[in-house]
Formats: sequence, structure tokens, C-alpha cells
Amino acid sequence: MNNDLIDNPDSIPNATGGKTMNTAFETAEPDRLTTLDSDQARAFELETLRRVADLALLPPHLVTNPLPEFGYDRLDYAMNISLERTPGGRLFAAWVGGEDGPRAFMLLATSDDGGDSWSDPRLVIHGRSSGLPCPRSVIVGNLWCDPLGRLWFFFDQTMHHFDGRGGLWAIRCDRPEADELVWTTPRRIWHGSVLNKPIVLSTGEWLLAAQLLQNNGLGPFAQPLFPELDPLRGVNLLVSTDQGANWRVRGRVATVVHADWDEPTLVERRDASLWMLIRTGMGVVETVSTDGGRTWTPPKPHTTIRQTPSRCHLQRLASGRILLIKNGPKIDQASLDHPAARTQLSAWLSEDEGRTWCGGLILDDRAGVSYPDGCQGPDGRIFVSYDYDRSGHAHIMLARFTEDDVLAARVVSPGSELQRIIVRPRKNRKTQS
Repeated sequence: MNNDLIDNPDSIPNATGGKTMNTAFETAEPDRLTTLDSDQARAFELETLRRVADLALLPPHLVTNPLPEFGYDRLDYAMNISLERTPGGRLFAAWVGGEDGPRAFMLLATSDDGGDSWSDPRLVIHGRSSGLPCPRSVIVGNLWCDPLGRLWFFFDQTMHHFDGRGGLWAIRCDRPEADELVWTTPRRIWHGSVLNKPIVLSTGEWLLAAQLLQNNGLGPFAQPLFPELDPLRGVNLLVSTDQGANWRVRGRVATVVHADWDEPTLVERRDASLWMLIRTGMGVVETVSTDGGRTWTPPKPHTTIRQTPSRCHLQRLASGRILLIKNGPKIDQASLDHPAARTQLSAWLSEDEGRTWCGGLILDDRAGVSYPDGCQGPDGRIFVSYDYDRSGHAHIMLARFTEDDVLAARVVSPGSELQRIIVRPRKNRKTQS
């Protein structure tokens, strides 16, 4: 790998960085185009698509007064993204509306009573604009409250569903418990996207696992538009040593067999090694770094954890235990029905750094439950959001529970509650269960 790409990610040329595939086609003169041979025509097609992908480099739109356009009565789809808690106790929930595809956009709601009730959407992030040659989507991301109490909202803006490059953007709210939420100007951090929270290492560094999918793109962008990014496809570890002011690529996980959407989630172990789980088409694989994320062991299937091809959630709890949220009623079983089915969302605890697992609290035993994310309050209570039946009921759900509940594999703690609804879109719904 070119070390310059790791040490200086800014050296990676964007499509607007002055490097075109064929500088002979800087202007599209009709007479010249009609005389191109097949190779020249193909080069012009790729260059044009690459320029279309540049539209994702334009800043997305922040809608801070989203009603009535984005009210629940006008929403009919919900894919869970993230749940976070501020030091003062406000809960933030983020989810994708529209679809898991080119017309996706991001929404945000809050709760000031521990999740009992939720606001209407308070923020919408979208890339819509009239006259685009194809949709521009804002899709996948995460919420994270940093050690300074500031709330970060990471999200991906891309043309179509994935244009081969994507774009990891971030905004920040420095006073997330204020009545009026004020966000920083959107900033593009890198390529690709994230689906899980950064972690703070024992060194004080912030580490963020970003995915740059191991394919050229989707839909019209399933073309070799960004060959200069091929050395960085996979899971890249971004590090910040200045509290998020700057991020740089520290290392990359080697090519993953049966790569899917990656969706890496990781924790730092007590010996300072990093342990990561990655989604693949064959289930979850694991990899370990002993040098702060610079190099990683070859990814291999986990010997115990079985998970459907879907997102899972890892988190270090205040007690020192590791929390895992996955699909399946057993740690070594993905589903009762089918290995790929997203059923029986469950919670597990490990006291030995992920080697063995205990508990098995079923958060939701229905089919169509997926994409968990979570946080923990100062009293130890755990909050987890996930989605149920994205295109049908389209609910974003909340589970509140304790480690005792997980260990008992049933709710035993006062105040714990499962299957509480956060988001209930109502467009074109005659009934709701």
C-alpha cells in the first residue's frame, strides 16, 4: 500500500482534484463526440459519471424546522441509525427515512423523559435538489456524545445508493441540551461512511472505523470510476488527536472475504488491543490490532458468535463488561428460522473480553428486527434502539434494561421495558399495531 495514502489522506485525489481520466474531453463538443472510437467513448462515459459523482461533494441540506414536510403523517419508512444520551439525560434518536436506497434522508428526534415520549423530527439532513441527473442520498451514520459533552452526528452523502466513493460528513451540536439545537456547518471528513460510534482509546485518542465498500458502486455507478481509492477499500481506522478538529487514516483492515456492508464495530480490550467485528455475507468476522489500529490480523469467522448478515452492536460498559446486541436466541445461533433472517434481537455480556458470553435477554422476538445501536446512562441503565419491519410498520423501537436483566435473560429490574416505540410513521396507514 502507498504509505502516503495512509499518512496523508488529503493526498487522495477527489474527482475535483485536477485528475481527469482523459483531459482530451474537458469540453463536450458535439462534433468531436460523434467521431470518438469505442475506447474513447467509454472513457468519456466514465469521466461524465465521475463528474456526476462530484455532486455528492456539495454540502447537504440541514432542515432545522422540518415540520410539516417531514411530520410523521408524511413518513412511511424507518431504518434505525443511532441512539445517544447526553450527560444531562436527553436522548437523541436518528433514523433513515424514504428508503434504504437512493432517496434516503436522515431524521433526528429527542426525548427528555428517558424515552417515555419523543418529539416530532427536530432535524432533517437531505441531499435533494431539483435538476439532479440521479438522486443524492443521505444514508447511514451515527450519533456520539464526546467526552466534552458535544453531540456529533456522522452521516454519509452519496449519489444514488453508493457512487463508489461515498462521503463521511459530520455536524456537531455543542449544547445538545438547549431548547434550540444549533449545529455546526457540515464538514466532509473522508470517503465512505460509518455505522457505529467512535471510541476513546486509553491513550486519549479518538478512533472511528469507516467503511469504504469493496465494490465500484451501485446502480449507474457500478463502474471503475475511482481506481485511486482501490487501495483503501475495506475498513479504515480514522484517528483524531485534537478532539475531532482533524481526522487522519491510521490503518486499514485487510480485504474481507464475502464482503458485504462491513458495518465495523469495535472495543478496546484491557490489554490495549482493539477487537473488531465486521459484517459479511456469511455472518460476522473478527480481527484484532495490537498497535492502536495501524495493522490488523486477517479477518476470520468468529468461533462462537453467529450473526445474520446484518449490523450488530459492541460496547464497553461502565462495569467493565462488554455488551453485544445481535440477532439470534443463542450466542452461537443467528436465527431460529433461517441463518439470514433478522429475528430474535438479543443482548449478551462478556466478562473476559469477548471470549465467552452469558445472559441472552431477548429484546424483541419478532421477525424484521435489526440494526441495533445503544448507549448507557450514569445509573447503569442501557438504552438500545433498533428498527422493526422497515417498510411495513416502520417502527423505530427502544429497549431499556440493566445488566441484571441480561444476566437473568428476562426483565427483573424496576423501570426496565422492552419494545417501546420511538418512531411510528403514519403515511398511508389505516391501522397500527
